[in-house]
Amino acid sequence: MASSEEPKIDAAVSKEEVEKAKAEIAEEADDYEDTVDGEAGTASGEFEVTKEEMSIIRAELACEFPDDYNYLSDAYVKSVASKPYSKDPTKRRPLEYTMEKLTHVMEWREQAGAPEFESLVNLANGPPSAPEAVENPDKLAKAKALATSLNNASLYWHGFTKEGKPVLWIRCGRKPWYPNVEAEVNALILIADAGIRCMPKGVTDFVVISDSHSPPPPVPTFMINVLKALVRGYPDRLNVLLSAPVSSIIQFVMNLLLPLMPGRLSGKFILKDVDDAREIMKGWLMHGEDDIPTFFGGKADHDEYYPEESYSKIKGQGNLKFDYFGMIERLQASAKEWEESQKK
Repeated sequence: MASSEEPKIDAAVSKEEVEKAKAEIAEEADDYEDTVDGEAGTASGEFEVTKEEMSIIRAELACEFPDDYNYLSDAYVKSVASKPYSKDPTKRRPLEYTMEKLTHVMEWREQAGAPEFESLVNLANGPPSAPEAVENPDKLAKAKALATSLNNASLYWHGFTKEGKPVLWIRCGRKPWYPNVEAEVNALILIADAGIRCMPKGVTDFVVISDSHSPPPPVPTFMINVLKALVRGYPDRLNVLLSAPVSSIIQFVMNLLLPLMPGRLSGKFILKDVDDAREIMKGWLMHGEDDIPTFFGGKADHDEYYPEESYSKIKGQGNLKFDYFGMIERLQASAKEWEESQKK
């Protein structure tokens, strides 16, 4: 198996592409490291942030980003503001420094077009004769490409961990061999934002579990853009990523990306065989063994909600076949279930 995959892998990326990737990510990586490093400044890794300071930060974000400022929860803003200052870990970050970091995230979202992605889902799910679709064919084309990337159900939220972190599942075998890179990255941003909005109060990060059976050949441009999005748009959001099983393709991807990652981020990736991954999931997932999906040898049938595109029963008036809105409803219900469990 490995020997037959290696020629495909070697042909997938050149030395020049790797060097270009390092140069592109270096600037973003510096900002990421500065955002998360230095947490040993206090016993808990955090300093106090007053209500007045939170109000100042909130007011400035609302002024600068009136259409998107609510994206950042109070818990996330506080987690950023309370960290030790990288230049002096015995002190908390200055308020101006925190605003700079949060502004970088919001500016990236603006540049990426993140605030409009859910409206694109609505457009793709509606009739092609809708006024907006007719008047803006370029926007309709972008919406259809986004829906096409969602339709393979290779990426979705389902359930929570025992700590209340939403779980993002990746089905590598469903990923296209020749992806529309822009649309795939847009779909990732859309899905990530949906999960963040559904987080229980006080939760600021998520867990990723990747079913890495039969991954397609790696596409360097896609991988690099995903890494850049994670570093620029979602600092401190990824708690851990578990991938199983380990194949030569997955090893190649990690060997390519790890040198490009900020040190703190690289430590959050865990590669395991399926048996070990099941044991880890048993300890992580809210309902333990009952939440392990069938594609990892468990009982939970994710395909009931997120089947392959050809088996989907979801169909609006447009080309969306992925149950995006059902996913959000189920995640919201799971969040409430977790919150209720904490009261017992």
